[in-house]
Amino acid sequence: MRRRTVRSALAAGAALLGLTASLAAAPAGHADSAGGGDLPVSYNFLVGAIVAGAKLDADPPGANDWACKPTAAHPRPVVLVHGTLGNKNTNWQAYAPLLKNHGYCVFSLTYGVVPGAPVPVNQFGGMAPIQDSAQELKVFVARVLQATGARQVDIVGHSQGTYMPEYYAKFLGGARFIKRYVSLAPLWHGTGSTLPMSMFAKAFGLDEDSFPICNACPQMGSDSQFLAHLREGGLLAGRIDYTNIMTKYDELVRPYTSGSEPGMRNLVVQDYCKTDYTEHFEIAADPVAAQIVLNTLDPAHPQPVPCRVVLPFVGPVGG
Repeated sequence: MRRRTVRSALAAGAALLGLTASLAAAPAGHADSAGGGDLPVSYNFLVGAIVAGAKLDADPPGANDWACKPTAAHPRPVVLVHGTLGNKNTNWQAYAPLLKNHGYCVFSLTYGVVPGAPVPVNQFGGMAPIQDSAQELKVFVARVLQATGARQVDIVGHSQGTYMPEYYAKFLGGARFIKRYVSLAPLWHGTGSTLPMSMFAKAFGLDEDSFPICNACPQMGSDSQFLAHLREGGLLAGRIDYTNIMTKYDELVRPYTSGSEPGMRNLVVQDYCKTDYTEHFEIAADPVAAQIVLNTLDPAHPQPVPCRVVLPFVGPVGG
């Protein structure tokens, strides 16, 4: 039985690798010509992350142009906030060029790196205590505002990047600097998938903030002290316009409805497209979610949301 299981797993892995290669060979998607740009947009999260992994410390295409000045059409810069173990480059091979092509000033940071970590571990973010990461975001947003002359930013976050900015908004004075807060695979009620880590920490008498390797991980558990503090008094901060975009196939935020919160706009990818099987990672490159994000950032000029067959991890069939 064990041998058959191993063979089945190897066969499935080979099929996935073959499918990934074929999709990677397909032409990358592009933003439409209305955006006035021609940067390639990778809707294949897995391949995009692998390609970006060759230059972990690089900026994603279209991001971190510190000379960029917002236009009247798009007066607020967009700050992209990656998830756990991601960084500014691996997480945003779709959104950075897509938003740049549509005329936005786009910025992304790597936050939450383990202090003193060696290369290349020092390029994987989202590991430090969330309070510390929120302070890094505060400094980064201040730099973006100073460079662009804007008064506010829009946040687009993925996974932990939907959760950590709320600490900045509520407790570090960030609410007045955020207009739109768009969350991909959010976890406003925590996630059961990190519960074992939270239980492990308690069993060995460890603080959430001193959990080895990934301090942030137990802080995202549905029973965490951090979450209780974050939710105290409600999540709605200032006049921020919150939008949550969830997928029914999220394998890490369990249940996926943990991303739904009263007083916020709560959307599910499959309500727009039943053939979209995007999960927790691919949602950061999914063309269906991407159009919802574009419409959310520019509600005066909405475009139809496409419906395609989108596969987990590797994106739309046909590229």
